[in-house]
Amino acid sequence: MTTDLIGILQIITGIIIIILVILQQRGVGLGTIGGLNTFFYGSRRGLEKTIFILTIVLISFFIFLSVLSFII
Repeated sequence: MTTDLIGILQIITGIIIIILVILQQRGVGLGTIGGLNTFFYGSRRGLEKTIFILTIVLISFFIFLSVLSFII
C-alpha cells in the first residue's frame, strides 16, 4: 500500500517538476504566455523566483521519495 502511494507521489511530483522546468527556460519565461517577448536576462523576481524555489523544493521531495522507496 505505501509503495503504491510513494509511486503515485513520484509520478505526480515528476510531472510537476517537468512543467516547472519548462516554464523556467531562458528567453521563454512567463512573459511569452501573454505575448510579451523580452530577451533581458536579469535576476529572477516575483513569480519566476517562486517557481525556481518551488522547483528546488519539489526536486528535494522527489529525491526523498526515491530514497524512501528504495528503503521500503
